[in-house]
Amino acid sequence: MTNKAILGTKLGMTQVFDDDGRVLPVTVVKAGPCPVVQVRSAERDGYMSVQIGFGTTKKVNKPLAGHFARAGVEPTKRLMEVQLDGEHEPGDVITVDLFTVGEYVDVTGKSKGKGFGGVMKRHGFAGLGAGHGVHKVHRSPGAIGACATPARVFPGTRMAGRYGNERVTTQSLQLVGVDAERNLLLIKGAVPGSNGSMVLVRNATKRPAAKGADS
Repeated sequence: MTNKAILGTKLGMTQVFDDDGRVLPVTVVKAGPCPVVQVRSAERDGYMSVQIGFGTTKKVNKPLAGHFARAGVEPTKRLMEVQLDGEHEPGDVITVDLFTVGEYVDVTGKSKGKGFGGVMKRHGFAGLGAGHGVHKVHRSPGAIGACATPARVFPGTRMAGRYGNERVTTQSLQLVGVDAERNLLLIKGAVPGSNGSMVLVRNATKRPAAKGADS
């Protein structure tokens, strides 16, 4: 499998028309250009990867400034190690030309924070009964305890709490458009994160199931 990856910023959603006149909801991602800052090798580091940067910044500490200077690139706001095929050297630039229209990608980002939520909103609980004689506990989780054995609440029990603001990957989204001049990717469907957040676009690890296939 070919390894492709690029960093970008989620700009928002819009819609386009395909060749058959159907409306397709797409997410616009401004991807790259991503300079190669460092190349990891199996002989020196024990594994192989490529460190790429994204965005611009003027505030970097001295160690990072030297790190960028050795690569011969301007300081970037973000750094990430990704798996890329082919030969790469510090100073190379990764652009959206890696991708082609019609292929499938996986998009990783940080989901929107939802704050503190109850079990119905957070986990999809059905809630308690709402008939006559029931106290105002319709949205409560119910009992969470156990009997004398084990006499404790197991870790991981689904309860109310903070949710969202987590690293999420949406798999097998189709690329509808690639604009190399403006560094834009049009990805069919929604991707994780709020507008302006950073996302990682990689080639899909698995293809979506064909329509009508047996489950």
